[in-house]
Amino acid sequence: MSEIKVENHEIVIPGDLLAEGEFRCGDGVVKRGNSYYSTLIGLFQDKGDFIQVKSLKGKYFPRPGDLAIGKIIEVGLTSWIVDIGSPYFAILSGNNATEKRFDPVKDDARKIFDIGDIILTKIISFDRTKDPTIITNERGLGKLRGGRIIEIEAAHIPRVIGKKGTMINMVKRLTRTQIITGQNGRIWVQGKKIDDELKAIESIKKIELEAHTQGLTDRIRAMLSDNQQTTLGDE
Repeated sequence: MSEIKVENHEIVIPGDLLAEGEFRCGDGVVKRGNSYYSTLIGLFQDKGDFIQVKSLKGKYFPRPGDLAIGKIIEVGLTSWIVDIGSPYFAILSGNNATEKRFDPVKDDARKIFDIGDIILTKIISFDRTKDPTIITNERGLGKLRGGRIIEIEAAHIPRVIGKKGTMINMVKRLTRTQIITGQNGRIWVQGKKIDDELKAIESIKKIELEAHTQGLTDRIRAMLSDNQQTTLGDE
């Protein structure tokens, strides 16, 4: 007989007994005989005959197709080295940086991106045998100007976004800010007022802290609605 030993969405640690019987298992779960144990600090997920543990900690590992917010840390003649918050630095080549063909004889790489610039990129390849390669020459990608960057655990980005973008869109609307989420755990926030940016950041931090709890969307809505009413009253 198959039996789940912990509650769905319960936080578990390595070595915790999760289930006994016959299950398909995903990330963060190891099978020993007829028993299944956690290998991570994370959130247990019970999906019927499939169980897994979603990590709450850990470095970001790039995947092709991911959007990532990076920081230029080195500029060469024909490429840039970019910190994407991963154990691996990313490589951006001249021909992947802009829509026009990059000519190292005529083009100065520093005039496109310089050290310290924050950029929105997309991972195009990574296989752990060499550094990931990225692009900024698609619509919507490139240098992010102004705003604030915050970092959270990459594993919590889906919770910040919410189903079909419901959570992040609510935060944008109620704080009147622009927000870009990178799957590497970095989030760019820009508003017309500093207070709006700070409210958005406060709500994102609360989502990260309480990612494993139920009713979070309602609590974030209530918090931001209260802030909005207070602001209107002050005005």
